[in-house]
Amino acid sequence: MSLRFRKKVLLAKIETTYGTDATPTGAANAMLASNISIQPMEGSDAERGHDQPYLGNDGTIPYDLHSRMTFQIELAGSGTAGTAPAWGPLLRACGAAETIAASTSVTYNPISDGFESATIYLNIDGTLYALLGARGTATFRVNASAIPIIEFEFTGLWTKPVAQALPTADVSAFQKPLVGSAAHTPTFTIDGTGHVMRNFALMLGNEVEARFLIGAEAIEIIDRAETLETQIEAVALSTLDPFALARDQGTVAVSLVHGKTAGSIATIAVPNAQVQRPGSPVEAQGIKEWPLNFAPKPVTGNDQWTLTLT
Repeated sequence: MSLRFRKKVLLAKIETTYGTDATPTGAANAMLASNISIQPMEGSDAERGHDQPYLGNDGTIPYDLHSRMTFQIELAGSGTAGTAPAWGPLLRACGAAETIAASTSVTYNPISDGFESATIYLNIDGTLYALLGARGTATFRVNASAIPIIEFEFTGLWTKPVAQALPTADVSAFQKPLVGSAAHTPTFTIDGTGHVMRNFALMLGNEVEARFLIGAEAIEIIDRAETLETQIEAVALSTLDPFALARDQGTVAVSLVHGKTAGSIATIAVPNAQVQRPGSPVEAQGIKEWPLNFAPKPVTGNDQWTLTLT
C-alpha cells in the first residue's frame, strides 16, 4: 500500500539530559506545523581507497550522521496571558529563554549559554524520524495580508528511522492566527515613529554546528548574528533618513505589535538596531517603498530582541 506524504505528525519536547530521548507524545507535545521538510541522513562518506589489481568501487563508510528539519509554525499566543504557547519548546531549543509572569506575559529573549535541546519526532504515515539533541535557529515573519509565522530550522543527532503507527495528535492548544493588517497589527515603529509596513522579518541568525569527536557528539549553537529586514512606504527624509543613519552607523529602536486582545498580542522589540545600507527603492501599486536592513545589537547583553506575548 502506498504511503501518503501528506499524513504527518510533528512532536517536540525539551530534553532533561542532552541527547537523551525525551519521548514526546501526541497528547502533550504535538506541533501544528506546515511546510515540513526533513533531510534524514546528512553526513559524509569515507572512501576506503584500497589499491587493488582491478578497477571499480571499493565502498564507503558513512560517518558524522545527523538530521536536519525545517517547518513553519503560526505566530499566535496561547490565548491566555501568562500561559506559554504550545510552540514555546521550539523557541527554547533555538537559544532563547522563556520567562513567564503569571496571568500577565510570556517573554522570549536570546541567551549566550545554558542552551536547551529538544527531541523532535516526525512521523510520515507510519515511519518515525527522530532528532535527538536538536538545536536550531528561527525567523519571525509578519507580512501584510499573510499569516504571521515562525520559520524553524533544526539540526539533530541521527537515529535510524523505524516503523511506528501515526500517533493521535492533540493540537487544541494552538490558537487561530490573525492575518497581518492595519486592524490586527496596530503598531510598527522605527525610532518611535509609526510607518506603513509591507513585510517584516527578524532572523535569529544562530550558527549551529554538528560536532562529532571521540568521546562526545553534540549539536551546538556556537554564535549568532541577528538580522532584521523590512519594507516600508518611503517617507520624507526629515521623518526618516536611512541613508544618513547608515552612513553614520546610527541605531534605532524597532517595534512591532500584532494582535489586540489579551492572550493574542505579540510584541517584537529590537531596542538597538544599527541601520545598514538600504536596498533599491521599489514601486508597489504606484507608491515608492524602501527595503530597509538592520543589525540588532546588544545593549547590556542578551537583549538584542524580545518577543513578548500578552
